[in-house]
Amino acid sequence: MALNNPTDLRLRDPGLARVAEMVLAGERLDRAEGIALATTDDLLGVGRLANLVRERLHGDRTYYNVNRHLNPTNVCVASCKLCAFYVPWRDREKGWTYTVEQAVEVAARDVDETVSELHIVGGLHPTLRVEYYEELFRALKTRFPWIHLKALTMVELDFIATASRIELGELVARLRRAGLDSCPGGGAEIFAERVRAQICDHKTDGRRWLDIARAVHAAGLHSNCTMLYGHVETPEERVDHLLALRELQDETGGFQCMIPLAFHPENTELDHLPPTGGRLDLQTIATSRLILDNVPHLKAYWIMLGEKVAQIALSFGANDLDGTVVDERITRAAGGTAGVGLPRQRLERLIREAGRTPVLRDTLYRPLDPPVAGAGTSVGVGGEACSAAAS
Repeated sequence: MALNNPTDLRLRDPGLARVAEMVLAGERLDRAEGIALATTDDLLGVGRLANLVRERLHGDRTYYNVNRHLNPTNVCVASCKLCAFYVPWRDREKGWTYTVEQAVEVAARDVDETVSELHIVGGLHPTLRVEYYEELFRALKTRFPWIHLKALTMVELDFIATASRIELGELVARLRRAGLDSCPGGGAEIFAERVRAQICDHKTDGRRWLDIARAVHAAGLHSNCTMLYGHVETPEERVDHLLALRELQDETGGFQCMIPLAFHPENTELDHLPPTGGRLDLQTIATSRLILDNVPHLKAYWIMLGEKVAQIALSFGANDLDGTVVDERITRAAGGTAGVGLPRQRLERLIREAGRTPVLRDTLYRPLDPPVAGAGTSVGVGGEACSAAAS
């Protein structure tokens, strides 16, 4: 997009003129500009600005990977109001907690040599301590030696360290030796304590989340970062969250991708709230791209957005469509209709229909061609059967 002045962007909101000047000049936006982006009614103007940055960074390239989700347990002591996935500790017999052997076999239902990543997150289970995860990671690496283990959010690491009575640094070092390759970005929600008190008051607080991410990056691991939007937060609190992530990224450089997560209220204690609309989804993605000038990638998470909004998001700042995402259960528990996976061919078609060029990647955004070690081009959607394993 060859644009030289704000008039080329056809902005309807005069309040975005200064923002546009800064974006065109490659200058960093501050809080005031972020709030202007998050609150303007000129959605298309914000989208054009974000697309300008997206194409500066990545051109038409849009990344995706072939991945499978694995949730070792849905039993959790946190009892967050935002969550439809967890089973409380007092009802733990109604949930699932896999042995290491069971977890490996669940993963094996869908993992072949075309799958490059296992995304592993779960509940905060008080008896699953460091030794369990060491054994699990070693077993997965033995069974699937090519696989990248993207596992354990900052909240999970905090809980496991406490439950295991070891320092965080020792935990991360031990898990790395066992096979941990990177960390996902979940659990950040919104850092504002006002919000956390309403949606996740038993969870690691925002400052601690950032401290743990700092320690993970210092240990040499990359991670993603997230923001859960569309519940009780304000636009200003979303902007403050993004600025906190940007500040830590300036310090560590460890975040490789930002994933704005649309809140799904169904089956949660917040089910009186409406789901997000496409406008909020696209404006949040675009605002995230424009504020996070130091995070290289931004994901349109089709599991939460739906395929159609995710496609449009590729022109609102996003340059990644996640992956095949076999057996995602967390969003499905909250009423999401996706979650059993998409074939690789379908993902590539969605990207091409959006006018972009698909690039198969590994977790660290290195292009893969051919995919991993095998000759296949898609992963099955048999993960649906894993729901039966919940009993």
